[in-house]
Amino acid sequence: MADPSSYRPKPGEIPDEPGVYKFRDEHRRVIYVGKAKSLRQRLANYFQPLTSLHPRTATMVTTAASVEWTVVSTEVEALQLEYTWIKEFDPRFNVKYRDDKSYPYLAVTLNEEFPRVQVMRGQKKKGVRYFGPYGHAWAIRETVDLMLRVFPVRTCSAGVFRNAASAGRPCLLGYIGKCAAPCVGRVSPEEHRELAEDFCDFMAGRTGTYIRRLEKQMTIAAEDMEYEKAARLRDDIEALRRAMEKSAVVLADATDADLIALAEDELEAAVQIFHVRGGRVRGQRGWVTDKVEAVDTAGLVEHALQQLYGEESGEAVPKEVLVPALPEDAAAVTAWLSGRRGSNVSLRIPQRGDKKDLMETVARNAQQALVLHKTKRASDLTTRSRALEEIAEALDLESAPLRIECFDVSHLQGEDVVASMVVFEDGLPRKSEYRRFQIKGFEGQDDVRSMHEVISRRFKRYLAEKDRTGEWGPAGDGEVPDGGEVPAEDDGRPKRFAYPPQLVVVDGGQPQVAAARRALDELGIDDIAVCGLAKRLEEVWLPGDDDPVVLPRSSEGLYLLQRVRDTAHDFAIRYQRSKRTKRIRTSPLDAVAGLGDTRKQALIKHFGSVKRLRQATIEQICEVPGMGRKTAEAVVVALAAAAPAAPAVNTATGEIMEDDGGGTA
Repeated sequence: MADPSSYRPKPGEIPDEPGVYKFRDEHRRVIYVGKAKSLRQRLANYFQPLTSLHPRTATMVTTAASVEWTVVSTEVEALQLEYTWIKEFDPRFNVKYRDDKSYPYLAVTLNEEFPRVQVMRGQKKKGVRYFGPYGHAWAIRETVDLMLRVFPVRTCSAGVFRNAASAGRPCLLGYIGKCAAPCVGRVSPEEHRELAEDFCDFMAGRTGTYIRRLEKQMTIAAEDMEYEKAARLRDDIEALRRAMEKSAVVLADATDADLIALAEDELEAAVQIFHVRGGRVRGQRGWVTDKVEAVDTAGLVEHALQQLYGEESGEAVPKEVLVPALPEDAAAVTAWLSGRRGSNVSLRIPQRGDKKDLMETVARNAQQALVLHKTKRASDLTTRSRALEEIAEALDLESAPLRIECFDVSHLQGEDVVASMVVFEDGLPRKSEYRRFQIKGFEGQDDVRSMHEVISRRFKRYLAEKDRTGEWGPAGDGEVPDGGEVPAEDDGRPKRFAYPPQLVVVDGGQPQVAAARRALDELGIDDIAVCGLAKRLEEVWLPGDDDPVVLPRSSEGLYLLQRVRDTAHDFAIRYQRSKRTKRIRTSPLDAVAGLGDTRKQALIKHFGSVKRLRQATIEQICEVPGMGRKTAEAVVVALAAAAPAAPAVNTATGEIMEDDGGGTA
């Protein structure tokens, strides 16, 4: 625990200007990022007597070992830089909302020649139009199924589309009228894109005009006694109305707004967002956060706005954002939102009418989400704490191992030998710090040597980072140069292998544990505990002990160790399989210099297989479009060098086993 006075800047060093500041711990890891209208006034608040600070703030400043700052021109610029640094450094003491699920969106891939309607999750892609988020993927599929009757846009994958195009026959949706079948040329690319854009317009809320147009067409068809056409249009209108009914009208037509509400207690906060487009609720999402910093409702709203719109632009930022409390500097946040949208954005608290009523509904959703989260997490927190305490007691550790790293080795009969490292912090996986290794020190199968190599490489990297940041030399006190500047190489980003665990777990028994301990001893590291978990009897092995530690089968500590070990095992196997698959999918054509994937595929398509290509002459190969004589000669040489072994023989019949399909490109 550090004394804040040991790194407090000297009087007059901190500028009285807007800026963003960072607190770092002893490992130079950024643990907190904040912004201020006046850096001098804000930072002075952190260096008061600890008894006068909020407990969370006191924990942060005693964990920190240095502070630095960056001066900016405006408060809007400070807001943007704060968001960028929080995302980049992932500071442990900043409020970070975490999605309670990965929400699905209805997406239209307008960046493709034939746009596709599909369900998408995760990071948004450029050129794709998104609608939602929705609570469930089935809700998207129900809506799309109703709308395909009117807007028969492609929904198939690229593979299905290519197969239908090559076969000259559309899929089932094409036959039943729920796809315009651009794969077989029933509509041109331009006509199909127009369908996709009409679909997007309808989903964006421009529904009234389109339905009125269909009603007019239905009336004209009836007057012209085209009753089948009129009936089809009637059914189309009914389908669109059923799709619209799934989104209740809550605000006046053409209203585009996001409503954000919060529910909080002393430890946690839940945020709920309703996305209203064209007066209808088009999506809903929510987050939960630990209040790891001293923050009020206005601060939580500001953090929520940063997370919600930090990566958005254009129409993804609505004209109106309704919140329960305005951020401390509402003008700067409003200017930032307007900059992201490209036009004015209104940020306000609803006072009366339908918007206030809807805000109360959003707030009730937030309160229910917080109650549900606390109900689930109460047992989780208790269980994780008990598990860590049981591990510490069983292994005779001084304190609970808040960071655990587990290593596993994987191979297939001595080939493609790889290893994995997974990280658990506070009993939860930290996937961003998982790492994979290829065994380089030797060939063949030797799990003990492999484990020694992996542990050595991992902790050599840790020592290199520790040495580079100056923790060992005369200047190893972690001080920041005057003016808050930091050397460029010490940028505070989460680094590979930069932070030591309290416990190293290896998948295996006595030999693997001994190898891991020996690797640490050779590096002079004696403050990290090591244990192994053997699969057969789930015994915990410690270095130098002849007998294992046997934890009760009902032990939460054993369950956590099993989960850590199994996670490392699965991660290693996935990597090993991917390497093996990549190796198997090679072709003799890969050795031909200058022969790219396009011409490889052309050769295989022309001859049908690598076997038939091997039997072709140079002149026959030159007949393939794009193949010159020099390349054809290189192909013949490469295939001759990679000639297959003698054909297999069926020992029962004496028949030679032919291979007509051979090889991949």
